[in-house]
Amino acid sequence: MVSDLDRILGKMDRITSATKEAVKPALIKSANEIASLQRALAPVETGDLKNSISITGPNEPTPAYSQPGGSRMAGPDETIITAGNSDVRYPHLVEYGTSEADAQPFFWPGYYLGRDKAKRRIKAAARKAIRETWNNNKPGGDSDV
Repeated sequence: MVSDLDRILGKMDRITSATKEAVKPALIKSANEIASLQRALAPVETGDLKNSISITGPNEPTPAYSQPGGSRMAGPDETIITAGNSDVRYPHLVEYGTSEADAQPFFWPGYYLGRDKAKRRIKAAARKAIRETWNNNKPGGDSDV
């Protein structure tokens, strides 16, 4: 016999899974929009810096020598925007400047311009998944709870 608590816990597990899946497209779309803002703000001399701004999806490695943080594996629920690669190893110098060159911020201003819209999109996707799963609009729903 399945208790009410077991049914609720099962539904909570389904909500967690559904939410993670529903948020991934919102994460990727938001990351692409933020990266577009960053590319628009990046100073263009050769275009290499602008072209080095990339999106790393869930469970993918970031480019070697990318900023911030260098190469690493994105988590299963994570999308990462980076600037730089093995050929373009100077984004931080452009962003923050040097003793001989003024800062030309592009990465963080682009992030700040796009983050509120990204947060709204991600929250909306999560809310929709929770609501649909709780109301049994997803396969495997439980109508007793």
